[in-house]
Amino acid sequence: MKNYKILVPLDFSDAGKYALQAAQKIAELFNGSITPFHSYIPVSDMYGPDMFGLETTPAPMGNPEEVEKMHYDHLQEFVKDEVPEQLLNKPEISIGNPAQSIIEAAEDFDIIVMSSHGRSGFSRFFLGSVSDKVLRMAHIPVLIVNKEKQLTSLNRIMLATDFSDHSKEAFPFAKTIAKAAEANIDLVHILSFDPNESDHPEESTVSLRKQRLEVLAKEELHDIDHLVETKLIISSNTPHEAILNENLNNPHDLIIMSTVGRTGIDYLMMGSTTSNVVRHVKSPVLSINPKKKKPVREEE
Repeated sequence: MKNYKILVPLDFSDAGKYALQAAQKIAELFNGSITPFHSYIPVSDMYGPDMFGLETTPAPMGNPEEVEKMHYDHLQEFVKDEVPEQLLNKPEISIGNPAQSIIEAAEDFDIIVMSSHGRSGFSRFFLGSVSDKVLRMAHIPVLIVNKEKQLTSLNRIMLATDFSDHSKEAFPFAKTIAKAAEANIDLVHILSFDPNESDHPEESTVSLRKQRLEVLAKEELHDIDHLVETKLIISSNTPHEAILNENLNNPHDLIIMSTVGRTGIDYLMMGSTTSNVVRHVKSPVLSINPKKKKPVREEE
């Protein structure tokens, strides 16, 4: 894969530096380029510059072209010491709702790399809603990083699956990254059980899930089988809690998973699993929305 186009939304907070660092690693891995992006809402369109705790530079009243140039110059200044010049494209500036602007700009890119703010309370709710909305709506993979989950290496990847067709859509991305980085993949499935009904799932269920996991690895990842191991995690916790515990006890450099699982109630559970994993694990998370994704570009 060559000329990988990376969009990095920035709000001028320190958290954006971790997104730029992660984007640089992806760019170097795939001979790609990085486009810094900033979207702002004019002060005249807001109740106040501190609305919802947004960490953006308030746009002064005046000529719109001057305002846009101010943001453009600020963006150039922000990234110049963080990423080598040869990896950078010209910054892009947009006016409007940040999440929607990111999603629209992403049409011409291969991946979004953005930071989440590790805040709590009121401001965290609104700041987090931007990354949450991008995760749900973007048609390309979204890599989420922050101070606690920086992409510093790519040696071990967790690839989560619930055996649904939607979850399999994350496999090509995991395979592409593993090939480029020579990274090992742990293909993980969570077998949850209700401790109020039994102390342990039936052995036949455990055996069947292990077999399905091994067959899935052979079907989808056979060309990198030397890099793949399967792991069935049996837990009385929710799937996202089981992944969190696994991540705490056995950290991975990157977690890759689909934002959509099965249909009905299971669909809702899978969606909440991905969202909760992104919020709570200590590893970067690459999320793929199978309902909106573009085809994975093959190696040239």
